[in-house]
Amino acid sequence: MTDTPISPTKYGDTPAGRIAAIMATVSTIAVVGASNKPDRASYRVMRFLAARGYDVIAVNPGLAGGQIDTIPVVASLADIDRPVDMVDVFRASDALPAIVDAAIAIDARVLWTQLGVIHDAAADRAAAAGLEVIVDRCPMIEFRQD
Repeated sequence: MTDTPISPTKYGDTPAGRIAAIMATVSTIAVVGASNKPDRASYRVMRFLAARGYDVIAVNPGLAGGQIDTIPVVASLADIDRPVDMVDVFRASDALPAIVDAAIAIDARVLWTQLGVIHDAAADRAAAAGLEVIVDRCPMIEFRQD
């Protein structure tokens, strides 16, 4: 499947008030593509979310079984041992269809893709499955604009 850019008004234009309402109902966040390197955006965002009181789980098969700081790391969404409210994706756009399938399988409520992570068909599938979908945005930036 070829990546098709998503229209900025389809999922990328979620109003700030709606994002705040979604985040107020989220407690557990799985960060797919989490890094243990402090210079990476996924590391900074993951730490930021944990510092804001969210229960954060890092998803990275290469680091599974360990921790990034105090955040546990699992290999896949299926390996998480508790309900996940939000899946925050730091992976290439072409990985998104499989991640959406996994997010649906674990009954996540929100799919959030980071800046530049855009896959129209995957976002549509997530929305059709009932997930709230936020595309091409960063929660750390959104919170700082609050």
